[in-house]
Amino acid sequence: MVIIVGVTGGIAAYKAVHLVRLFIADGHEVHVIPTEEALRFVGRPTWEAISRNPVTTSVHDDVPRVRHVALGQRADLVVVAPATANTMAAMAAGLADDLLGTTLLATTAPVLVAPAMHTEMWNHPATRANVETLRSRGVRLVGPDSGPLTGGDSGPGRMSEPEEIHRAALELLRSAQDLAGLTVAVSAGGTREPIDPVRYLGNRSSGRQGVALAAAAADRGARVLLAAANIEADVLRAAQRPGVEVSTAGSAAELATLMRGAAEEADIVIMAAAVADYRVAELSQEKMTKESGPAPVLTLVENEDILAGLAADRRPGQTIVGFAAETATGEELLARGRRKRKRKGADLLAINEVGWTKGFETADNRLVVIGADGQVVAEASGSKREVAEVLLGAIAELHHGAGAGDAG
Repeated sequence: MVIIVGVTGGIAAYKAVHLVRLFIADGHEVHVIPTEEALRFVGRPTWEAISRNPVTTSVHDDVPRVRHVALGQRADLVVVAPATANTMAAMAAGLADDLLGTTLLATTAPVLVAPAMHTEMWNHPATRANVETLRSRGVRLVGPDSGPLTGGDSGPGRMSEPEEIHRAALELLRSAQDLAGLTVAVSAGGTREPIDPVRYLGNRSSGRQGVALAAAAADRGARVLLAAANIEADVLRAAQRPGVEVSTAGSAAELATLMRGAAEEADIVIMAAAVADYRVAELSQEKMTKESGPAPVLTLVENEDILAGLAADRRPGQTIVGFAAETATGEELLARGRRKRKRKGADLLAINEVGWTKGFETADNRLVVIGADGQVVAEASGSKREVAEVLLGAIAELHHGAGAGDAG
């Protein structure tokens, strides 16, 4: 594998020397791209001796080979360690004023960042916003850890140890294309069941988790069929990339039609949308008003159970994954999830606790994933992109491993 190690201007740059040695020991081809500030901490000869490749910081070196683009195009993985607050701000803004910046913009490889800065800088709202921007684009973070910092300070901001970064990098390499050649159908958002031409029954799902799953699946090599139910354009934009085909739905019936069609092509089906359990029995063709008489009484009927239908009609080897949004906690949350997984017949069920201030309409999420035997196979918390990566890892392992197809 070709690994690019970007080194930026922090005291933790000396630790990156050991990180490069670990990659070399694995047999990888390693190219170090330091910033000018990084060379004030560890010199060019050290990086060239350790990596066994020439080192430059300038886009003007090796111009005939278009080095400022070629390295990024060749990379299987890019690691930035340490990543200063300034570097992360530049990455979030898409700045490319040196070789590391141009390489980061030119690469389609996974990017792993190991932040290193003082606690106050890590906690600053600007840095937090940059972190969320990078995560939304699929950049993975390892650390920072909490511990002694320069100047006698202590707290979160210490760069993770090289061994930990090395482990995270290898895990990212393994998962980078584990869905290559597969078609993944994903539903996202929340359905709306019309009452009259103006009103509807709905839910608070923003679609962010489903969109994150679609984007992450495409980044892992899959062709993605995304069925988007009532998702705002700025949320849906996060899934815009080659390999993602978007269709839109409004009601549960419309989403069911889309997902049945997508399932005919899909190797993996993920029902992440929040589907209304009920619809009104009779629609009003005119807006109901107070002038129409007393308050209307709405009679509800059950909607089709889309997940159960997809599971019942699965093809051999097809993997079906469902979501369960629950307001329960602890063991009751798991108990409800286990009952639902068995009732629906899904191979995996991702259970997430929701409430007034968690789950829906938030940047973060927490999932517990259970398998066909009811056991917990994965847990994840963090940004919705980070949660998506963990869930996709469990899905890929099941699909490529023991297989799918449990209907009980």
